[in-house]
Amino acid sequence: MDKKLLITAFEPFGGETVNASLAAVSALPDRVGDWEIHKLTIPVVFGKGAQAVMEFTKHTPVDAVLCVGQAAGRSAVTPEMLAINLQYASIPDNEGNCPKDEPIESGGNGREAIFSTMPIRRMAEAVKGAGIPCEVSYSAGTYVCNDTYYRLLSFFAGTPVKVGFLHLPVMPEQGSPSLEPERAVRALQLAIREI
Repeated sequence: MDKKLLITAFEPFGGETVNASLAAVSALPDRVGDWEIHKLTIPVVFGKGAQAVMEFTKHTPVDAVLCVGQAAGRSAVTPEMLAINLQYASIPDNEGNCPKDEPIESGGNGREAIFSTMPIRRMAEAVKGAGIPCEVSYSAGTYVCNDTYYRLLSFFAGTPVKVGFLHLPVMPEQGSPSLEPERAVRALQLAIREI
């Protein structure tokens, strides 16, 4: 039986008109290896990115969720090992929220960090083995990417649903360092096959 993967991308933010994650995810085929691919564009808004995923999985159960974001300044594809319980925004999100060192989950319920339930290192090695710059990252930042990742790892904890996050460098048109869109798509396919 086919396994279902929900792969998410973020809308443009910070005054940009494109997002490397959206370009790459949009170009993915509907099947990768044993995976049936479902795509979802989520908002760059604290809390709402994860909420969109939770709503989607209510009516379309999936076996895994892989979120994809863009990371300006990074020259390699970076699968994220963990998410931390912290929100800090250097620029407002797409609804103007700008938290400064606030916990995602407060009241003692939130763990300081939650590790991915996907084979992050194996995913990184598969991408790197194909000649695409790739390395495991131990910081998904403190912006909406990390917020979404942390909330989803917390939400799906104790379930069979695997959760991971992968950052892509920006596209050449967005600045440097960058990664060509076709190589970003290839990286995603290689990573998905390892889930």
